[in-house]
Amino acid sequence: MSRWRPPPPRSSPYITAGGKRRLQAELQELWVRRREVTAAVTAAAAEGDRSENAEYIYRKKQLREIDRRLRYLQKRLDVVRVAGDSPGDPARIYFGARVRLLEEDGSEVAYRIVGADEIDAGRGFISVDSPVARAMLGKSIEGLILVPTPEGQRRLRVLAIDYPDA
Repeated sequence: MSRWRPPPPRSSPYITAGGKRRLQAELQELWVRRREVTAAVTAAAAEGDRSENAEYIYRKKQLREIDRRLRYLQKRLDVVRVAGDSPGDPARIYFGARVRLLEEDGSEVAYRIVGADEIDAGRGFISVDSPVARAMLGKSIEGLILVPTPEGQRRLRVLAIDYPDA
């Protein structure tokens, strides 16, 4: 049996303006951090035997992680497209919308539909590629949303739709 797995499906190229600014800021910050780590690697290498030099080994690993993230951000920033302003019909759910929903048990939940690079469960930011977001797209206030889950259909009712600036 082979360990090969097909690559995951590509995520959508959309991002909010605020999300793109955060990715660009992270890229700039990583370049500054890379200079610092490179200087530390050079200093650790000057100490002598590199095979038993824990500082050198740690800093080289740190440099690899920074370089990996830099490559990813540079490629991703070339691909992403900032989603436009508010949609023509703000009463419907589209990319960038902040949506308040009512669960079947009476509890409320809020989500914001963002790009794959902006996901933050703590803030309620979900990817436009997620099953919940896909089920919400195009729905309007008081609309019923059916989300397929392993346990069965999850029913949600739209209470409010808002399009924040960033």
